[in-house]
Amino acid sequence: MKIATYNVNGVNGRLPVLLRWLAEAAPDVVCLQELKAPQEKFPLQAIEAAGYQAIWHGQKSWNGVAILARDVQPEEIRRVLPGDPEDEQSRYLEATINGIRVGCLYLPNGNPAPGPKFDYKLRWFERLTAHAADLLAADMPVVLVGDFNVIPTEKDAYKPERWVNDALFRPETLEAFHKLLSQGWTDAIRKLFPEETIYTFWDYFRNAYGRNAGLRIDHFLLSNHLDRRLLTAGVDHSVRGWEKTSDHAPVWITITDSD
Repeated sequence: MKIATYNVNGVNGRLPVLLRWLAEAAPDVVCLQELKAPQEKFPLQAIEAAGYQAIWHGQKSWNGVAILARDVQPEEIRRVLPGDPEDEQSRYLEATINGIRVGCLYLPNGNPAPGPKFDYKLRWFERLTAHAADLLAADMPVVLVGDFNVIPTEKDAYKPERWVNDALFRPETLEAFHKLLSQGWTDAIRKLFPEETIYTFWDYFRNAYGRNAGLRIDHFLLSNHLDRRLLTAGVDHSVRGWEKTSDHAPVWITITDSD
């Protein structure tokens, strides 16, 4: 099974890019972030014509997440991260697909930091960590996947010294991420490529993609069930160079069908 994540940066504006990539890459499961579309504006007809069933949680102008599955309907479990009933931002969606629990997330950016947006990021992280512990306790195959807006280490940033005051790389953010990992999650990309320079995001400015001045902020965290089944992983770098594309590239892993 091939599972992918892609921050599309506007699902309708980038729809030709998304459909082209789906046709070329043929992932079995796709987690999308930053739909930037209200619930009723999700392009379901085009997605279904491409061979995928979908669930989604839209939001006008900002945020929004979706889970696509090829030739099967994702079984929705939840569309709100527990812990704050007043949180109206569309950032989490969870489903079961072929026996695997998939948590699709778009973690808050948090800038400027410090400030209210950074405080929200850390609170959201705390809620994610609490829910992740419950998922692990359920003893089932789980993947938490998406745009975490976290640069885990200096290896994951071009010129990391430029990011020391950014919400993606502040000590509080790294502490929260590594606290989550310490529950028993595996960073799939780093397991397979422990030393390589791997980026998943390149800013639109200063020819960042052309210079490969990127960040690794899109992640797959695997429970021990899926850690044992992990085969390969990669980043579809070339998609970032397509016309009218997102500032993220699709990232993917493949796993065996069973232990």
